[in-house]
Amino acid sequence: MKPAEINLKWTALQERIAEDFDNEKPDIKVILFLIGVQELGQGPRKFSKRQKEELMHIANCKLMSMMGFYELEGLDQDGWPHWKLIKVIPNYTLLEQEMLLKSLIISYFEEQGVV
Repeated sequence: MKPAEINLKWTALQERIAEDFDNEKPDIKVILFLIGVQELGQGPRKFSKRQKEELMHIANCKLMSMMGFYELEGLDQDGWPHWKLIKVIPNYTLLEQEMLLKSLIISYFEEQGVV
């Protein structure tokens, strides 16, 4: 996807998610948290600050696995997924990182049938 297409789809995704959350457009961190909760598969509940950070890490690993950088190792005794880095991630600029994440998030939600 080209940057202009990513930005259009990103805005549409934010608006779609905002419908479920009091019309507040979520930023990238909120969307990563939502993906982490989805991937954990234990439903919504209260999470500690540390758990929220871990959920965003799960989301990043899930998204980067779509490009072959991570693979799922398995679940721990509490059902939390653990990922293994299998390919070195290139040093992207901040803008490249943001566009890559947005593109992967869009693909993730397209696969989920949300957009």
